[in-house]
Amino acid sequence: MKHFPPSELIINPDGSIYHLNLKPEQIAKNIITVGDPDRVGEVSKYFDSIECKIQKREFVTHTGELNGTRISVISTGIGTDNIDIVLNELDALANIDFETRIEKEEHTSLNIIRIGTSGSMQKDIAVNTLLISEYGIGIDGLLHFYDYKNNADEHMTFLHFMETAGSEINFPIRPYIASASKKLIDTLGQNFLKGITLTCPGFYAPQGRVLRNDIAVPNLIENLRKFNHNNLQCTNFEMETAGIYGLSNVFGHQAISFNAILANRITNEFSTNPKIIIEKLIKTVLNRVSKL
Repeated sequence: MKHFPPSELIINPDGSIYHLNLKPEQIAKNIITVGDPDRVGEVSKYFDSIECKIQKREFVTHTGELNGTRISVISTGIGTDNIDIVLNELDALANIDFETRIEKEEHTSLNIIRIGTSGSMQKDIAVNTLLISEYGIGIDGLLHFYDYKNNADEHMTFLHFMETAGSEINFPIRPYIASASKKLIDTLGQNFLKGITLTCPGFYAPQGRVLRNDIAVPNLIENLRKFNHNNLQCTNFEMETAGIYGLSNVFGHQAISFNAILANRITNEFSTNPKIIIEKLIKTVLNRVSKL
């Protein structure tokens, strides 16, 4: 079996993994990811008990129990560059023996559950809507560095996307697609709006925002809004989902992304009280995850 040398799997002197500063026993099988480090405590405050709190850089982790279910919540920071670190290191914690530096014989599949904020690109998806990303289409480039093979549903959805919206948009980087876990959608996703999420490498021009600048991809939102495949639309912008889905599928984990819609890019509205809708999403997701 493959041995992972110190330059590839970096383990700190205390036995924790390099960036997350976590030891294998400090993560649960059910892992909630949030972008904002301050949001970790907003999730863990609902736990019945907390066994550990770890922080390094923007990566904050709390692990505890809720209704007898062990859960970790970890902040990723913003963007798929951080998702690359977080997903690789979580997988290593679960599936590599840190003593021998060899992959474990028995694979552990983690449940990766994103709770995040997002902006709608459809007029009828109102501010304060809660939405699940059935697919993530990445325009950030991360998954091109991995040997990822699309399944049949992903392939057909992506083919249709590139033939329609993609033919009208001059993407600087070729997009990629990855899907949510059907198991977690069936288990956790009842009564949520579902759609296709665009994962972007930035908040401003990559999402079609214009401040004191011109953008290289004009009419981005207009062309994305036209896409419809099997009654699924491009619904929202954010900055992590496609990377989470792609790497979770690469490593054999289950992933789902829940989005609180704070902005509507067509009506130019922004939530007047984002804390309320984020709190509602946290409580809804935790109630369902605690029953896994």
